[in-house]
Amino acid sequence: MKITVVGASGLIGTRLSEILRRSGHEVTAASFSFGVDTVSGRGLEAAIAGTDMVVDVTNAASFGDSAALDFFKTSTKNLLSAAADAGVGHYLALSVVGTPLLVESDYFRAKMVQENLIRASSRPYTILRSTQFYEFISGLIDIGAQGDVFRLPPAPMRPVAAGDVAAFLAELTVAPPLGGIVEIGGPEQFGVDEIARIYLAANEDERPVITDPSTSYFGVELTDDALLPGAGARMATEKLSEWLNQSMAS
Repeated sequence: MKITVVGASGLIGTRLSEILRRSGHEVTAASFSFGVDTVSGRGLEAAIAGTDMVVDVTNAASFGDSAALDFFKTSTKNLLSAAADAGVGHYLALSVVGTPLLVESDYFRAKMVQENLIRASSRPYTILRSTQFYEFISGLIDIGAQGDVFRLPPAPMRPVAAGDVAAFLAELTVAPPLGGIVEIGGPEQFGVDEIARIYLAANEDERPVITDPSTSYFGVELTDDALLPGAGARMATEKLSEWLNQSMAS
């Protein structure tokens, strides 16, 4: 199968491309660093020409203001148009668990627009929503940084290894389009504040974490289940402690 991975130089894209190539698929790597700009359209037609399916794992460079919305709206429209012109049979995109509940945030409102554009298109599609990656825990913690302490909410979440997300995407790539949304989360549930304490301790960072339910999550006050995948979600296998041990060793 010929597959175009858009966002191929990113955290998920690099892992997914490697998995697909090892499985014998022909992979076209499309990203800004490979000469493809999904916003301007530069290189897009050539990257998608003759491909059987497109996997969209692009991400906005900025989470705030209108930058994320501008990116996802323009990029997704361009990708869907190019996919239609090329007769692509399956459009697979990566999104975020909780998106519909977090649209007060600029970023999640932009992700909702992306999802809606895909659903409204004529392309057979699958959308995978993932929980927060272990690899982005440091950025998650930083939302609560106040001087020498962190103030973070106890809202529960199930973080996941990027490798497990890429592996599930690879499965979905070779499966028929679902015409709907599936989700993936990690095997363990933690409060956001609890994850921060574990991560900081593993990095020998003694700064304290204060539990504060009023701390916003990228501009949104969290409800109890906003960051949790729904019933029927794929549960990944790599535990946080296993990922931390590997990341510390490397």
